[in-house]
Amino acid sequence: MLAPTKSQIIAASSAWISALLNLLPGLGTGYLYQRRWRAYWITTIISASWVYLDFSRQISIDPSDPASIQANNGGVLGLLIISIVTAIEAAITVKRERDRCIADHGD
Repeated sequence: MLAPTKSQIIAASSAWISALLNLLPGLGTGYLYQRRWRAYWITTIISASWVYLDFSRQISIDPSDPASIQANNGGVLGLLIISIVTAIEAAITVKRERDRCIADHGD
């Protein structure tokens, strides 16, 4: 018996589960569900870099300045944007692979 191809694995995965797993934890876990290792590691590196850069920026914030403390929402906002983008991308990839499989078998 032949092992399924990468396209078949992605096409067989659920688009909403992939999107939800990327959205809620925000760490690219939907890519693990789809077995898309490269996309997972890219998302992990980008998220970790974002957290590191935000943490290093927080060290330089003056705790006595209330304006600088209130403006310190960049880390959470960035991770939210990353999770939204990866959720949309995971769902689109499932749809694209399903369409490709239908086109390949429809001929």
